[in-house]
Amino acid sequence: MSWIILLAVMTGTAAGYFVLPASISRYSGTFIEVGVCFLLFWVGVDIGGSRESFVKIRQYGWRIFLVPAGMAVGSIAATVIAGRLLGYSVGEAGAVGAGLGWYSLSGVLLTELHSVRLGTVAFVTNVVRELIAFVLIPVVAARIGHLEAITPGGSTCMDTTLPVIARSTGPETAIIAFLSGVLLTSIVPVLVTLLIKLPF
Repeated sequence: MSWIILLAVMTGTAAGYFVLPASISRYSGTFIEVGVCFLLFWVGVDIGGSRESFVKIRQYGWRIFLVPAGMAVGSIAATVIAGRLLGYSVGEAGAVGAGLGWYSLSGVLLTELHSVRLGTVAFVTNVVRELIAFVLIPVVAARIGHLEAITPGGSTCMDTTLPVIARSTGPETAIIAFLSGVLLTSIVPVLVTLLIKLPF
């Protein structure tokens, strides 16, 4: 599935650059929204049809929150380490990582709170994260584990990467992924704002 996703992205890139006229390409955002809604509808149908998954989710109890918490801590810690190597402060690097894949919001927030340069870094970093997630999720699901396959998606687990997670794992993991994505999305503005204000 990773190869199919990678091939689809490359084919789309080539089509946008060489084939499709600008008059059609400018509607790409609309096509993406419709496509994602269509995919999410069928993911919902699949989840709804697996009633035993909801029973298993209830058995996890409070432990289910460990998944998004681990994703947030891991994402921020990794970007702080990488950022320090590139000369960014802990606050700057942490704020970039706190985007958790939500590139549009984190880019705009950091442009307003800090600078255009850091906003651009946040935008590119989180876009690349989402693209890598599409390729990594099936590999991680097959070779490491289903819960671990959620982690590359970050906040996108509630929308764009959810169909890939559901296809690569199953309804139970898809429910956890969706809940994790919702929680992470809700804390992105708070984390980015808090971290960029760190004095170090």
